[in-house]
Amino acid sequence: MYYFGRKLTVSLSVPAILIVSMARSFVLWLHGLDDSGPANEHIKALFTSSEFRNTVWSFPSAPSIPVTCNNGAITPSWFDIHEIPVTTGSTKDENGMLKAVKHVHAMLDKELAAGTNPNNVFVCGESQGGALTLASVLLYPRTLGGGAIFSGWVPFNSSIIEQIPPGSKKTPILWLHGMADRTVLFETGQAGQHFLEQAGVSCEFKSYPDLGHSISNEELQDLESWIITHLQRSL
Repeated sequence: MYYFGRKLTVSLSVPAILIVSMARSFVLWLHGLDDSGPANEHIKALFTSSEFRNTVWSFPSAPSIPVTCNNGAITPSWFDIHEIPVTTGSTKDENGMLKAVKHVHAMLDKELAAGTNPNNVFVCGESQGGALTLASVLLYPRTLGGGAIFSGWVPFNSSIIEQIPPGSKKTPILWLHGMADRTVLFETGQAGQHFLEQAGVSCEFKSYPDLGHSISNEELQDLESWIITHLQRSL
């Protein structure tokens, strides 16, 4: 611009603190038995905080396979479940679970290749999806933003602790479980917390009185707050 015939240079520099923004983040949601990804997509609309404006959500669907607890019926399922309710002594389909873990890891690898900071990647799942979330996060070779388990369980034997990479032990875990759950017993969730403590993994366990095998708005609000505390900001 010109002022009394002299050209003035105007500086447009802005203090760095004013241009801090939320980096891209990624939330992978894993559904439960006999469910689908699209049926859960409404969940993302409940996360209204500004911190989620750069969040990419993914709701994949499990393949349809014969499921033992459904008398062998072909059902959308990440791996086989032998009995309902799920207890600490229930038979575990480790081979099927590990196959599903590879599928989840491929999705995570794709997101990281797109440039998302692994510290801004969160895996969340309900029931069987929660069990798969736990396995996927613990066996992933990178430290992630976190893993959130709703009414899930430990889908493998304690011997797998030896296979957990050092980096994944730093991934924080949020475990949410209804105390009135009759599908995946509350005691089974508590055993999961104990398993994580033995493995040296940080776990925040939240219990909800009178809540059965479902997800409540209170749980989702707790998840929103938890993710916000773990998101990484960038300039």
